[in-house]
Amino acid sequence: MAEYLKSLSEFPELLKLDHITVVAPTLPEGVAHVQNCLGITVPFGTRHDYMGTHNHRLHLGASVYLEIVARDPGGMKPSRPRWFGLDDPGKIESDWNAGRRLRGWVANTAAIDAVVAAHRAVIGGRVALPPEDPTFDFAIPADGSLPLDGVAPSVIDHRGNSSYIDFIPDLGARLHSFILEHPDPAGVEALYHILQGLSKRHPCVTGRLSKRLLD
Repeated sequence: MAEYLKSLSEFPELLKLDHITVVAPTLPEGVAHVQNCLGITVPFGTRHDYMGTHNHRLHLGASVYLEIVARDPGGMKPSRPRWFGLDDPGKIESDWNAGRRLRGWVANTAAIDAVVAAHRAVIGGRVALPPEDPTFDFAIPADGSLPLDGVAPSVIDHRGNSSYIDFIPDLGARLHSFILEHPDPAGVEALYHILQGLSKRHPCVTGRLSKRLLD
């Protein structure tokens, strides 16, 4: 953690909150969970044939959204490990049953090469997606896991395109707070003090091991 904090300080202005991610054993389970929390049925988003996953998405105001992602049972096996740790269904199920459902968050950058150069050991390498006609870049660890098990952000670069948010359904939900709960709150708090580019949309860190990240 200490070495990661040191390297992050070189690029405090490069990252901002892009979206938060419910990582579910199946999409129906993820959609039902958010319906129970928010009273909203999140619409289907897209299939990621290149990852063997699919999602539902919900606009949360400004340029931030909620993603529910799961393995696509009808999808092809990807040529590389799936993102968001979805190649480890046992852990996904265990986290889900323990109430750890809003498991990851994604930071937006316009300089992914610089961020990856500084933090490759944590966030992984840059992957251009979709492979056949790339429209964005995503940093993914070699094993597909969540960076620091979800404490650190995944990183996306939309290649200057901001119109993607216009295609995500807005049903009136808004993100009022972003709370990350961890057994080492001091260490994680230091990480997010360095990520000052997140401005007011940085996580609040507490020491409890529960969830409730959405109002």
